[in-house]
Amino acid sequence: MKKPTDFIKLMTSYLGSYLPLQRNVSQNTISSYCDAFRLLLTFLRDEKAISIERVRIQDFSPGLIQEYLSWLSRDRRCGISTRNHRLAALRAFFKYVEVESPQHMLLCQKITNIPYTKKEQAFVCYLTTEEMSSILRQPDQSSRIGRRDLCFLSLLYDTGARVSEILSLKVRDIHLSNPAKVILYGKGRKLREVPILPNTVLHLRRYMEEQGLSAPEKLDRPFFVNRQENPLTRAGAAYILNKYVQMAGVSTHVSPHVLRHTKAMHLLEAGINIFYIKDFLGHEDISTTEVYAKASIETQRHALEKYSLVMPPATPSWVTNTDTLEWLKSLGK
Repeated sequence: MKKPTDFIKLMTSYLGSYLPLQRNVSQNTISSYCDAFRLLLTFLRDEKAISIERVRIQDFSPGLIQEYLSWLSRDRRCGISTRNHRLAALRAFFKYVEVESPQHMLLCQKITNIPYTKKEQAFVCYLTTEEMSSILRQPDQSSRIGRRDLCFLSLLYDTGARVSEILSLKVRDIHLSNPAKVILYGKGRKLREVPILPNTVLHLRRYMEEQGLSAPEKLDRPFFVNRQENPLTRAGAAYILNKYVQMAGVSTHVSPHVLRHTKAMHLLEAGINIFYIKDFLGHEDISTTEVYAKASIETQRHALEKYSLVMPPATPSWVTNTDTLEWLKSLGK
């Protein structure tokens, strides 16, 4: 059996121990980092003919990383944002290597100094209140799946949450007593409490009753599950949203993150203070939130309580009717 290289050892300890145990990084972030390493190893194997099991720290250089980033753009058709995310994962790893293996300090510092690619000011894609309302009217409330979908879409829009935050919700994170709120775990496992509006509370309460989620033993159950009773996935969430977007006749490409943009823009156009929106969305830096202010064409002078927020439709009574790549893949699940 071949002895693992220093790179394999450091990558294993970084992903398997350091991030989850010492840094308390979320599983979604670890999955993203695993994706970055899988792509890097694929690049080394296919483009550089370097055996994955033989990769060493000393094989890396700023030039090699730049080639990898160019490969992502050219061959993988990755956009600037994705390219920067992959670079961020590698920079974080080499900062870890710098501490764990000081003999590679100079190399690590050169790699961590590779700059991110600047991107043009992005156009914020969001839905009008009419489009959002139309989407929420599409789920069939006479079916169990339709009621679940309406509950999911209502909560996703109402909270302005990242889809990963909604998918990771446990039953214990939903509090329907007055004032109703949901506890979200954002980037870096940072906790924030977000209020829930009355119509969404109604959907959540009836969904919980139908699913039997009020029992104490269900507190740690995933809040949203698929037909097989497994946790709802990102792909499942995108499928649900796309289904009703098409039914509503909305021509814009709508990803789950567009609903987050939509909520932010609706709050901004309602005249809500941008610092409140920052906290509501869980942004660390106000500059991130200011993107919405720059994208807003018109300003509204109404306060939030005077603004007719998009509400889900009223609901009728519910009717109760073993190699390295493989290891990275499994760890990222």
